[in-house]
Formats: sequence, C-alpha cells, structure tokens
Amino acid sequence: MRIHTRLTAFRTALVVLTLLLPAAVRAQGFVSPLLGFDFGGDSGCPQIAGCENKKLNVGIGLGTMGRVFGAELDGSYARNFFGTGPGYSSSVLTVMGNVLVGPQLGPVRPYGTVGVGLIKSHVELTPAALLDATSDRFGWNIGGGVMIFPTEHVGVRGDIRHFHAFQDLNILGLLPGEATLDFGRAGTALVFRF
Repeated sequence: MRIHTRLTAFRTALVVLTLLLPAAVRAQGFVSPLLGFDFGGDSGCPQIAGCENKKLNVGIGLGTMGRVFGAELDGSYARNFFGTGPGYSSSVLTVMGNVLVGPQLGPVRPYGTVGVGLIKSHVELTPAALLDATSDRFGWNIGGGVMIFPTEHVGVRGDIRHFHAFQDLNILGLLPGEATLDFGRAGTALVFRF
C-alpha cells in the first residue's frame, strides 16, 4: 500500500511538470551552479547557524522560468555526509524535478519550490571492504529563495530546501528500520539566464 501511494505521488508530480512544459517554451532558461552546505536532520549539523561541522554540498540547477511558474532539474552532491574517519567515507546525491512558483518583481524574483526525485546515499568502510552499501530512495524536497538579476543574463541566487526520503534507510541492518533520511540544504548560486 505504501509503495502504491509513493508511486502515485511520483506520477502526479511528473504529470504536473509535463503540463508546465508548454509554458516553458515561452519562458527563459537558466543554468545555476550551486555551492552550499547541509544542516539539520541526518547531516550532523543540528542547525543552520552556529554549526562547526558543516558538510559542503555542490550542485547545479537547470530550468526554465515563465512569468510566475517554472520547472527545474536540481542535482547536488555532498561528500562525507555521515561524517569522516580513518577508512570511512560516505556521500549523498540528490536529483530532483521541481516546480518553481514566484513572480518577477523587477530584478528580483522570490520563489517557492517543491518536487520529487532520487536520494542516493553511499557508505563505505575499509579495510577489506568491510562495508560498501548504497541506498537509492525516492524522496521529496520543498523550499524557497530569491533570485536577483543586476544584469539581464547573469544573477545570483540563494535558497533553503528540505529533503526527505519516502522510504526508510537501512544500510545492511546498521540503522533501524524507522530511519528515514532527511536534511536541509542552504545554498548560494550564480544564475545564467538565456
């Protein structure tokens, strides 16, 4: 039953994104390389402010934006997400299809965003490949931010998003079945509009 509900939610989001594509033909496209950090939830950094253990998150957004609505494919990668140690490495990769909503107010565009996609976590413990586990989970994200364009084609962007997996994360039984991966991401980016 839970899998059917998740598939229905994922299909609904794809239909919404597809319906936005005709509007995107009249929209402006953009490419937005991102640099940020993860916080809250499972990131090991409890709050957005005052954290000394921030994990770097790099990514890129590709999208289109019309007068109010837009769509974006957002991908990001966080190395050492679950911490670091001798012979231990981890990472989290997210790829999300998002709907953007926000009016253009001169050179400023505040926006909200929501979407679904893939959250891929990887944990490796060596020597002798003691543990090498990858977990692919469907997930969702929600957030908001602002784009500012001092010139017609180049701007800056800042946003905060929350990511949450639909399914429990269980890496070879090391985490309890109730452990659902979730975290926040604060990011800044350049925006190249065309």
